[in-house]
Amino acid sequence: MTEYEVTFLAKGLPATVPFVGPETQERTFGKSFAARIGANENVFGPSPRVIKAIADAGAQAWKYGDPEFFDLRHAIAAHHGVDPAHIMVGEGIDGLFGYLARLFVSPGDKVVTSAGAYPTFNFHVTGYGGELVTVPYRDDCEDIDALIDAAVAHQPKLIYIANPDNPMGSWWNAGDIESMIERVPEKSLLVLDEAYGEFAPQGTLPAINTSDSRVLRFRTFSKAYGLAGIRVGYVIGEAALINEFNKIRNHFGVGCVAQAACLAALADQDYLNQVINKVAHAREQLCEIASVNGLNALPSAANFVAIDCGHDGDFAVRVLNDLIGQGVFVRMPGIAPLNRCIRVSVGHPQDLKLFARALPKALLAASR
Repeated sequence: MTEYEVTFLAKGLPATVPFVGPETQERTFGKSFAARIGANENVFGPSPRVIKAIADAGAQAWKYGDPEFFDLRHAIAAHHGVDPAHIMVGEGIDGLFGYLARLFVSPGDKVVTSAGAYPTFNFHVTGYGGELVTVPYRDDCEDIDALIDAAVAHQPKLIYIANPDNPMGSWWNAGDIESMIERVPEKSLLVLDEAYGEFAPQGTLPAINTSDSRVLRFRTFSKAYGLAGIRVGYVIGEAALINEFNKIRNHFGVGCVAQAACLAALADQDYLNQVINKVAHAREQLCEIASVNGLNALPSAANFVAIDCGHDGDFAVRVLNDLIGQGVFVRMPGIAPLNRCIRVSVGHPQDLKLFARALPKALLAASR
């Protein structure tokens, strides 16, 4: 048998994935979920125009996608009112985070984030040998002051914040984020994850300043546009900073079918607005279900709701496991005190009815 040797860094890393997929759980239990409302997928799906574009492009799937993403970058730039030089496209925000870590993180470099925030970002940082410095949430929100204080103390390469936040759904207004950008220490870069930005109230997202090299803003087609299965995201930033991605990215990472789908999605803003309204209505329904069961649903600016189960993380785990046993897929935060909650993605009316029936049973079972 031929011997092989991975890098010293890889030897010390666990073989894992940041999330256990619902498919894995379905294989374990030998049955499909009746309600898939745990992964923050947009169950309302893409626009009919997008579906047609995917079908039409299917016959061209033998082609590689344009490695410069010319049409898509120009369409995204026009959507945001900026020059295409300020846009880079990649394989979802997760893929772009991998490139970001490769660009900025060497072994031993510090990166500041919140304990319990998006784990895939952490996965990429540790994969390149970075050292995570974490601060706790405050009042179920990422703590802007604590993040900046940690950055001043540790002089990290990167500072991560999501607005709106995952897993809690909380958000800061644009003025707070702009103030945070102004306080970013020299030689640090703010990583602003706006994956759920389309769902947020007006005044949440700051105006785009493409001359500011202190921040990179990440967006996705996976959430509001309903294209999680396509895996396309993009980053907005100062032109020279954006150009750094060209040095290390997979130039053929986004195929021609995916690019066609995203172009069609951007062109159908009426459908996007319909989805945003459906999500807002479903969030209200989830809050009502929580209230009927004597629970508190946290305010959310995303396509999910964190529901406080009223006890500790062990209790919430029991609730979650019973829901899964009933065929309702949900997830929960992984770190106390956030893990007193379960996180439920919005769903179709039939999904929410199943959740409404399952939740009181799960609460009762968890109390025994």
